[in-house]
Amino acid sequence: MSSQSQRQSHWQSLSLARSLGHVLAGAAISIALTLAPQGAMARQSPDDVQGVVGTIAAQQLPNEARQTLERIEAGGPFPYDKDGSRFGNYERSLPQQSRGYYREYTVKNSNSRNRGAKRIVCGGDQRAANDCYYTEDHYNSFKRITK
Repeated sequence: MSSQSQRQSHWQSLSLARSLGHVLAGAAISIALTLAPQGAMARQSPDDVQGVVGTIAAQQLPNEARQTLERIEAGGPFPYDKDGSRFGNYERSLPQQSRGYYREYTVKNSNSRNRGAKRIVCGGDQRAANDCYYTEDHYNSFKRITK
Protein backbone atom coordinates (compact mmCIF):
# COMPACT_ATOMS: atom_id res chain seq x y z
CA MET A 1 0.00 0.00 0.00
CA SER A 2 1.42 3.40 -0.96
CA SER A 3 1.99 6.11 1.63
CA GLN A 4 -0.70 8.25 -0.04
CA SER A 5 -3.22 5.40 0.30
CA GLN A 6 -2.19 4.92 3.93
CA ARG A 7 -2.76 8.64 4.68
CA GLN A 8 -6.13 8.61 2.96
CA SER A 9 -7.15 5.50 4.90
CA HIS A 10 -5.96 7.13 8.14
CA TRP A 11 -8.02 10.30 7.52
CA GLN A 12 -11.10 8.26 6.62
CA SER A 13 -10.74 6.34 9.89
CA LEU A 14 -10.46 9.59 11.87
CA SER A 15 -13.48 11.03 10.09
CA LEU A 16 -15.49 7.89 10.82
CA ALA A 17 -14.43 7.95 14.49
CA ARG A 18 -15.42 11.62 14.80
CA SER A 19 -18.83 10.96 13.21
CA LEU A 20 -19.38 7.99 15.50
CA GLY A 21 -18.50 10.16 18.50
CA HIS A 22 -21.12 12.75 17.48
CA VAL A 23 -23.76 10.05 17.05
CA LEU A 24 -22.98 8.56 20.47
CA ALA A 25 -23.08 11.99 22.14
CA GLY A 26 -26.45 12.72 20.56
CA ALA A 27 -27.78 9.34 21.67
CA ALA A 28 -26.58 9.94 25.23
CA ILE A 29 -28.36 13.31 25.37
CA SER A 30 -31.56 11.78 23.97
CA ILE A 31 -31.47 9.01 26.57
CA ALA A 32 -30.83 11.46 29.40
CA LEU A 33 -33.76 13.64 28.34
CA THR A 34 -36.01 10.61 27.98
CA LEU A 35 -35.12 9.27 31.42
CA ALA A 36 -35.39 12.65 33.18
CA PRO A 37 -38.51 12.91 35.36
CA GLN A 38 -41.29 14.62 33.47
CA GLY A 39 -41.37 18.33 34.26
CA ALA A 40 -38.02 18.24 36.03
CA MET A 41 -36.68 21.00 33.81
CA ALA A 42 -39.83 23.11 34.21
CA ARG A 43 -39.66 23.26 38.00
CA GLN A 44 -37.31 26.07 38.90
CA SER A 45 -37.17 28.05 42.05
CA PRO A 46 -35.94 31.65 41.82
CA ASP A 47 -32.75 30.53 43.59
CA ASP A 48 -31.97 28.07 40.76
CA VAL A 49 -31.94 30.78 38.09
CA GLN A 50 -28.68 32.49 37.24
CA GLY A 51 -30.12 36.02 36.87
CA VAL A 52 -31.79 36.06 40.30
CA VAL A 53 -29.20 37.16 42.84
CA GLY A 54 -31.17 37.18 46.07
CA THR A 55 -34.17 38.95 47.46
CA ILE A 56 -35.16 42.43 48.52
CA ALA A 57 -38.04 43.29 50.85
CA ALA A 58 -40.63 45.60 49.28
CA GLN A 59 -40.06 48.15 52.06
CA GLN A 60 -36.31 48.18 51.23
CA LEU A 61 -36.88 49.13 47.58
CA PRO A 62 -35.95 52.68 46.56
CA ASN A 63 -38.92 55.09 46.79
CA GLU A 64 -39.44 55.14 43.02
CA ALA A 65 -39.55 51.32 42.90
CA ARG A 66 -42.05 51.19 45.79
CA GLN A 67 -44.25 53.69 43.91
CA THR A 68 -44.05 51.50 40.79
CA LEU A 69 -45.03 48.42 42.82
CA GLU A 70 -48.02 50.35 44.26
CA ARG A 71 -49.08 51.33 40.72
CA ILE A 72 -48.86 47.68 39.64
CA GLU A 73 -51.06 46.60 42.56
CA ALA A 74 -53.56 49.38 41.73
CA GLY A 75 -53.63 48.46 38.04
CA GLY A 76 -52.15 51.83 36.99
CA PRO A 77 -51.97 54.49 35.83
CA PHE A 78 -48.47 54.02 34.45
CA PRO A 79 -46.19 56.82 33.25
CA TYR A 80 -44.84 54.99 30.17
CA ASP A 81 -46.65 53.34 27.25
CA LYS A 82 -44.45 50.24 27.51
CA ASP A 83 -45.40 49.63 31.14
CA GLY A 84 -47.36 46.41 31.42
CA SER A 85 -45.96 45.02 28.17
CA ARG A 86 -44.90 41.40 27.93
CA PHE A 87 -41.40 40.55 29.18
CA GLY A 88 -40.06 37.65 27.11
CA ASN A 89 -37.44 36.36 29.58
CA TYR A 90 -35.42 35.29 26.52
CA GLU A 91 -32.18 35.13 28.50
CA ARG A 92 -33.96 32.92 31.05
CA SER A 93 -32.83 35.18 33.86
CA LEU A 94 -36.10 34.50 35.70
CA PRO A 95 -37.78 31.16 36.43
CA GLN A 96 -39.16 29.64 33.24
CA GLN A 97 -42.90 30.16 32.81
CA SER A 98 -45.40 30.07 29.97
CA ARG A 99 -45.25 32.78 27.32
CA GLY A 100 -46.93 36.00 28.44
CA TYR A 101 -46.54 35.24 32.16
CA TYR A 102 -44.17 38.14 32.88
CA ARG A 103 -44.89 41.88 32.43
CA GLU A 104 -42.41 44.71 32.77
CA TYR A 105 -42.78 48.12 34.40
CA THR A 106 -40.44 51.10 34.42
CA VAL A 107 -39.10 52.42 37.71
CA LYS A 108 -39.14 56.15 37.07
CA ASN A 109 -35.79 57.87 37.43
CA SER A 110 -35.86 61.64 37.86
CA ASN A 111 -32.21 61.88 36.73
CA SER A 112 -32.77 60.16 33.39
CA ARG A 113 -34.20 61.68 30.20
CA ASN A 114 -35.34 58.26 29.01
CA ARG A 115 -36.82 55.25 30.84
CA GLY A 116 -33.48 54.38 32.41
CA ALA A 117 -32.34 50.91 33.47
CA LYS A 118 -34.49 50.15 36.51
CA ARG A 119 -37.50 47.86 36.07
CA ILE A 120 -39.90 45.70 38.00
CA VAL A 121 -40.98 42.51 36.25
CA CYS A 122 -44.05 40.71 37.63
CA GLY A 123 -45.60 37.39 36.73
CA GLY A 124 -49.02 35.87 37.19
CA ASP A 125 -51.97 37.92 38.37
CA GLN A 126 -50.68 41.43 37.83
CA ARG A 127 -52.62 43.19 40.58
CA ALA A 128 -51.55 40.61 43.13
CA ALA A 129 -47.90 41.44 42.37
CA ASN A 130 -46.83 38.20 44.10
CA ASP A 131 -44.11 37.06 41.69
CA CYS A 132 -42.13 40.27 41.15
CA TYR A 133 -38.46 40.98 40.53
CA TYR A 134 -36.44 44.20 40.66
CA THR A 135 -33.53 45.04 38.35
CA GLU A 136 -31.30 48.10 38.52
CA ASP A 137 -29.15 47.09 35.54
CA HIS A 138 -31.64 46.61 32.70
CA TYR A 139 -32.29 42.87 33.14
CA ASN A 140 -28.69 41.76 33.78
CA SER A 141 -29.56 40.70 37.32
CA PHE A 142 -32.72 40.51 39.41
CA LYS A 143 -33.71 40.44 43.06
CA ARG A 144 -36.97 38.74 43.98
CA ILE A 145 -39.25 41.17 45.81
CA THR A 146 -40.61 39.78 49.09
CA LYS A 147 -43.48 41.29 51.02
